[in-house]
Amino acid sequence: MKDESRLKQLLDGGHFAVTAECGPPKGADPGAVLRKAGLLKEKVDAVNVTDNQTAIVRMSSIAACTVLLSAGLEPVLQMVVRDRNRIALQSDVLGASALGIRNILCLSGDHQSFGNQPSALGVFDLDSMQFIEAVRGMRDAGTIMGGEQLTSAPAVFIGAAANPFADPLEFRVVRLAKKISAGAEFIQTQCIYNMERFKKWISLAEDRGLLEKAYILGGVTPLKSAGMAKYMKNKVAGMDIPDDVIKRMDAVPKERQRQEGIGICVETILALKEIKGVKGIHIMAIEWEDAVGEIVERAGLLPRPKVD
Repeated sequence: MKDESRLKQLLDGGHFAVTAECGPPKGADPGAVLRKAGLLKEKVDAVNVTDNQTAIVRMSSIAACTVLLSAGLEPVLQMVVRDRNRIALQSDVLGASALGIRNILCLSGDHQSFGNQPSALGVFDLDSMQFIEAVRGMRDAGTIMGGEQLTSAPAVFIGAAANPFADPLEFRVVRLAKKISAGAEFIQTQCIYNMERFKKWISLAEDRGLLEKAYILGGVTPLKSAGMAKYMKNKVAGMDIPDDVIKRMDAVPKERQRQEGIGICVETILALKEIKGVKGIHIMAIEWEDAVGEIVERAGLLPRPKVD
């Protein structure tokens, strides 16, 4: 269907989905987005476009999504509540749908104090769950917040993020349930290195009946070096990298660590394919998009399925 997300059609059809990420440039050149598009085309089913990730000023997510569309890729528009009030958020949802963007990932966003504009005022008029609920209302009821009728409803597939590795574990599943109840139809997780912890999270989600209510896409990130692994473990909140992963990266000469990181990523994908309730993967290899094709191929996920 023309107005239905390709990603949704694949997931509804029982295919194991593959999504990736594209970080917009710190400039106005669309060629930077097109170069990344060329690396990802026919390797993945959809491409997330980050929204000023880490609170650093970049090309707008909607603009970069439109560039990806022009290159024949299906974008997933990431939208954060950090920078917009409910007027702007709802307006951008309508604009994105009008441009043919059929997937929206609703997020809180990294706090502005971490970025290159630390004195910027954070908006946070809505939280991510309220935003999910607002998008669902716009699409399903054709109304904005407060109940006023739209002249036409946006056609979007609604997504959210989840972190199975933050504590306490039980609360992470409660939060997942709330996002799904608000209207999230697909979930992309934090990158997975601790498989045992992820399996516990999935098991708890299954116990609550959540695996039948939303599509879970397991997040994976190829490690470039042992240093990157240590930094993520010690400096990135909510990240869980077991010591044995770091030891494995450390045991390899520096010139071979990128290949080792890709190997670990492929092994993780193969394990995720065997877990009940995991309906796809989300590859986060920002500024390393040329690794995505190799990862997908080695994981046995090429060619990607077609939809009408």
